[in-house]
Amino acid sequence: MNTVQPIRDVAMIEAMKRVLMAQHYRNYFLFVLGINTGLRISDLLALRVGDVRGKSHIIINEQKTGKLKRFKINNDLQHHISDFTLSKDAAEYLFKSRRGNDRIHRVQAWKILSAAAAEVGLNEIGTHTLRKTFGYHFYQKYKDVAVLQQIFNHSSPAVTMRYIGINQDIIDEAVDGFSL
Repeated sequence: MNTVQPIRDVAMIEAMKRVLMAQHYRNYFLFVLGINTGLRISDLLALRVGDVRGKSHIIINEQKTGKLKRFKINNDLQHHISDFTLSKDAAEYLFKSRRGNDRIHRVQAWKILSAAAAEVGLNEIGTHTLRKTFGYHFYQKYKDVAVLQQIFNHSSPAVTMRYIGINQDIIDEAVDGFSL
């Protein structure tokens, strides 16, 4: 399994949104929901319309950990959810396959994100990129690793910093300024 990175550049996030919107609104919304909640792809893909429409929080049992997760849906995300779910039944999967009533799966999500990333010139992108992008930008805005550690259910601040790529940024910057 390759290591993936967060999307650090806000302009590249916007470019990804444009490419994904041109593909299909579902693909755009998957990206937007992922980078604004930090949920794992397995938890995103398991969501049903009724889990998010008209709700103040996304409440799930995380598939990986089995722990209860409660995540606030902010106003911007509420508008995206309302637009995306307008004519959908509450019982259907939020990210339904275009073939049948099943949801898209992890491999399909990876293909969607990878194709868009290639189109905008991004490397080291995968399904975890959504979660890592959320974490990276949350940290850049609030500088609160303790809250982010709780959001991600990580065991330590060091794990969180490594996960979101901050340690790599620090190393890259140090090496850039180092020469013998």
